[in-house]
Amino acid sequence: MAEHTLKVASSHGLHARPASLFTQAAAASGVEVTISKGDKSVNAASILSVISLGVGHGDEVTISAQGDGADAIIAELTEILSTDHDES
Repeated sequence: MAEHTLKVASSHGLHARPASLFTQAAAASGVEVTISKGDKSVNAASILSVISLGVGHGDEVTISAQGDGADAIIAELTEILSTDHDES
């Protein structure tokens, strides 16, 4: 299992737009991916589940993936969360 912990860069957190980019990438990977905040862990391919985490700007999350290509999808998802999608 691969995992990475990081702080969310989007100035408004993981709301609809960045959550959509994140979940679409997770779903397209074909790899089992979860995202965790605190003690709650959800399916990273489910936008409703990801939004339910209530991730704000600067919150620390852990992305975990299992299977072939786990490291690659962790890197891709880390890039998405490390980018401020709210920047003008």
